[in-house]
Amino acid sequence: MGFVSAVADAVVVLFSLTIVVAAPLIDGQTVLPHTLYPAQLRDLKRWYAAEFDDYLMAQPPAFLRGLFWMELAFLWPLSVATLYGVLAKRRWAATTSLMAGVSTLTSMSAILGEMLGSGRATPKLLQLYVPYVVFALVAILRGLCSCSAPPSTAARKKRV
Repeated sequence: MGFVSAVADAVVVLFSLTIVVAAPLIDGQTVLPHTLYPAQLRDLKRWYAAEFDDYLMAQPPAFLRGLFWMELAFLWPLSVATLYGVLAKRRWAATTSLMAGVSTLTSMSAILGEMLGSGRATPKLLQLYVPYVVFALVAILRGLCSCSAPPSTAARKKRV
């Protein structure tokens, strides 16, 4: 079980790191004033939208703007906490991992529903978004399965 747990932790760390970086620097451009971002970051977002034919990022619908606000206000700080908690092996990281997974899965359900329902999603675009569903499921399972782990020996010593 230790190997599976280590793989789950690695997946959660990797995707939490992408959210920590991408949410404020890329997704934030959709809802925050453009003057907050240097030209290079604005160009990067335009390049991404063109390269991956991401019509949602090129012309974000209202529901996506709402999801980006939720990402900035809730998921970003949660991902920072999850990243720290997993790397520092904090017991509460299971809770933050579960919350981040549920939040990401909820957002991805709406985004993929739009993409698949509209018929505008290219295979290249789906290859970019589907891994976030996998991350969400791994984060949820990590959060649910880690809650029953026994306390560490350091925690037991403090109680005595």
